[in-house]
Amino acid sequence: MIRSLRGMNDMLPPQNMVFVKFIEQASSIAIKYDFEFVSSPILEETSLFKRSVGDSSDIVGKEMYRFFDKGENDVCLRPEGTAGIVRAFIQNKLDKKGGIHRFFYHGAMFRYERPQKGRLRQFHQFGCESFGEQSVYEDANIILMLKEILNSFNIKTTLKINSLGCSECMPPYKKRLVSFLEINKDKLCEDCHRRIGTNPIRVLDCKNENCQNSLINAPKLLDNLCNSCKNDFNELHNILKTHNVEFEIDNHLVRGLDYYTKTAFEFVSHDIGAQSSIAGGGRYDTLVEMLDGKSTPAVGFAIGVERLLELIEKKDEDRDGYYFGALDENCVNRVFEQCIKKRKTAKCYIEYKPKALKKHLNSADKLNARYCAVIGNDELNQKKIWIKDMKEKNEFFENFS
Repeated sequence: MIRSLRGMNDMLPPQNMVFVKFIEQASSIAIKYDFEFVSSPILEETSLFKRSVGDSSDIVGKEMYRFFDKGENDVCLRPEGTAGIVRAFIQNKLDKKGGIHRFFYHGAMFRYERPQKGRLRQFHQFGCESFGEQSVYEDANIILMLKEILNSFNIKTTLKINSLGCSECMPPYKKRLVSFLEINKDKLCEDCHRRIGTNPIRVLDCKNENCQNSLINAPKLLDNLCNSCKNDFNELHNILKTHNVEFEIDNHLVRGLDYYTKTAFEFVSHDIGAQSSIAGGGRYDTLVEMLDGKSTPAVGFAIGVERLLELIEKKDEDRDGYYFGALDENCVNRVFEQCIKKRKTAKCYIEYKPKALKKHLNSADKLNARYCAVIGNDELNQKKIWIKDMKEKNEFFENFS
């Protein structure tokens, strides 16, 4: 028997109904915040992610589904959403037009990592990207929108924030950090040894417990911010407090991608184990220019949808639609006709095989239908259809022509 590849799961009812509901709800909230839907290809040039996500990241170094196509192009399945949206932003010359551009997207992403609960090799992201607005109020706007999406599903989370500085304050901080890491190198894992020479701040994000214990006295990003970054970060605090958004400052929050600057944030849940981040993002003011576009400030977030679905409690849906069935073989055609007519105004299920009334009622109940409508020989002769309201428990007839 052929099975799906490891970490690439089918999505069947009822989970897919929760998935659809989440995408619809998140999209409606994004639209309310003046974001428009865009879609980018699943397959992109590998260089897009090497230049944006960074060679030092685990995504590029270990996890990409990368290959050469028949035209000898070096391509990969997208491992994350932001880079493709930025590429589309530049390719369609929106960076030259100026102004504010706000987009949201959703779709499948691919990373070759060890599958575990809520973390798959094919997974889905819902994300928002805002281009052209450098005000820290836009950072807050993004965070408030993400919080509203999570709150709409009653998902309990903790917001963690940090600042990664800018091109002025990050270089001297990196020097201080590298000096500290070199002194404590024997206490760090092999991945962190490599990161010291490629992107040292990624060491702060290491999940190895020994590494984290060794970093307790490491230089803090927030102690090395320039005045501009410090003022923005303090202003973000004030905005969030004004809108009653609780948060924690996490000095080791650097996200897993190389393109972030200034604001970085994550919403974490303690209900899904050690891998607790379910959504996050931040500002990436240099990424458009890094990919050969015109310098454009930008900020965004992404949600790991599969991780979120585990936290969404599926509420009992109210009964909906009609179930149609025949009691006798010669009634099937009439049942089919009535179902087609009713389907113009309501959701309809149909059973083609004649059954006893009790079995039809059981089937309607399992489908959570509001009405069970059946036709037998008596109903056919009287040109009526028998209907039971499965919610109110009352029965009645309707005429048909």
